[in-house]
Amino acid sequence: MLPSWVLLLVFFFVPILLTFYFAFTNLSLTGAASASTQFVGFRNFASMFADPTFRVSVLKTLVFLIFSAIVGQQLLGLILAVLMNERNRTFRSVIGVLVLAGWVTPEIVVAFIFFAFFSDTGTLDSILQWFHVKPIAWLYTFPMVAVVIANIWHGTAFSMLVYQAALGDVPKEILESAMMDGAGRFQRLWRVTLPVIRGSIATNMVLITLQTLGLFTLIFSLTGGGPGNKTETLPIYMYQQAFADYQLGYGTAISLILLLIGIIASIVYIRTLKVEL
Repeated sequence: MLPSWVLLLVFFFVPILLTFYFAFTNLSLTGAASASTQFVGFRNFASMFADPTFRVSVLKTLVFLIFSAIVGQQLLGLILAVLMNERNRTFRSVIGVLVLAGWVTPEIVVAFIFFAFFSDTGTLDSILQWFHVKPIAWLYTFPMVAVVIANIWHGTAFSMLVYQAALGDVPKEILESAMMDGAGRFQRLWRVTLPVIRGSIATNMVLITLQTLGLFTLIFSLTGGGPGNKTETLPIYMYQQAFADYQLGYGTAISLILLLIGIIASIVYIRTLKVEL
């Protein structure tokens, strides 16, 4: 076990401790702070909460999280899993491959795909012109909608796989008993299946929440956080502060806020679904 513990110590625990330490310093890539880093206490956090851009980024992050992960990936993944669970093997294989194709595609490629889809002369506007609809600058007019749809397309397969596995573990005897008692398809899903798989629901919500909170490449490549700050989520804001403005200590403090949001969301999921750890 010693080699494993050494690896965990060097590549996991030490970076975590350094992250907490740097968040309370004025660490910078340029200037006097780069040569002599000093402990500044909660100054980074005070500046952060006083910055209106930070508050906007938190709001954008929550909007992006709710619509692309909790509503989009979670709900669509469950619907696909339920529909595929009731179909033959050939249908499941074909649909599964199509959905998984989006998941295995790298984020940078997904960004270019949806840039071509939503651009002024892209696929979507070309289709709308068939119906005599004027072209719309989607990435300028509705940038958050664009990144939400792109993330749903990219990440739904994970939720689908989780729910496919969970649905396979639901005892058929319970479903058959509910059917004999007169329960319809929706009633069996709502009153039998979902309560049985609530552990998988909580696990999936935690995983996709943490993944979505840390999403950077897709948004940065598709919109760069713009136009303005319309899609500037916390990872984009953190990048701007840490690597564009060279304020690594301030950027690290932002990462702790991002971590705190993930922890709070996870606790809410577990408490709401009453899952035992």
